[in-house]
Amino acid sequence: MTTRTGNVFIISAASGTGKTTLVSRLVKNHADIRVSVSHTTRAPRENEQHGKHYYFVSQEKFMDLVGQGAFLEHAEVFGNYYGTSVMGVEELTRQGFDVILEIDVQGAAQIRETLPHAIGIFILPPSLAILEERLRKRETDSAEVIERRLAEAKSEIEQASAFDYVVVNDDLIATEMNLLHIIRSQLFRQPLQRATIEKVLQNS
Repeated sequence: MTTRTGNVFIISAASGTGKTTLVSRLVKNHADIRVSVSHTTRAPRENEQHGKHYYFVSQEKFMDLVGQGAFLEHAEVFGNYYGTSVMGVEELTRQGFDVILEIDVQGAAQIRETLPHAIGIFILPPSLAILEERLRKRETDSAEVIERRLAEAKSEIEQASAFDYVVVNDDLIATEMNLLHIIRSQLFRQPLQRATIEKVLQNS
C-alpha cells in the first residue's frame, strides 16, 4: 500500500440499477478499493452480515450517533435510516485506500457539502422499462413498493446532472471497467501530482 491519501467516490443510482453488485465487484477484484460500511436501522436481508454489509443498529442507537456527530451524512429512505461514518472513511483514506460511499442522492448532496473533493458517479439503468423488469425479478418487494421505487427512480435520475460522472449499466463487466477507469484516472489529477512535478524539476 502506498503512502498516498486515498480518494473518496460517491456512487449513487436508483434502486435496481445494479449499484450494489458493481461496488461488490470493484472491492472484490481490486485490493486498493474499499467500501465504507454504513449504519442502518433496517433489518438485515438474507446473507447480509453485521459489520460487512452494514452496521445494523436500533433507531435509538442511530439517533445517539447522529447527536455525537458521527456521520458525514444520514438520511431516511423508505422508513429506514442510513448513515456514513466519519471515522470509518477517514481511517481508510489515511491508509491509502480509495473509498466508495454507496449512498442515495439525498446523502450524496450532504457529502458534497462536507467533502467537496469527493468524486460523484451516478449509475443509470438502460431504460426505466428495464429498471422495472429488474425490480420485479428480484421478488423482494411488493407491487406497491416497486411502484414507489420507480417513482423515486425518476426523481433520482433527474438529479444525475449534479454528479461528476454518469455511467449506464447495460453490461455488468463493461460497466465495472468504466467505473475502474474513473477511479484510476483520479490519481493523475494535477493537485495529486504536485510532488511528482517538483521532483522532476529538481532533477532537471
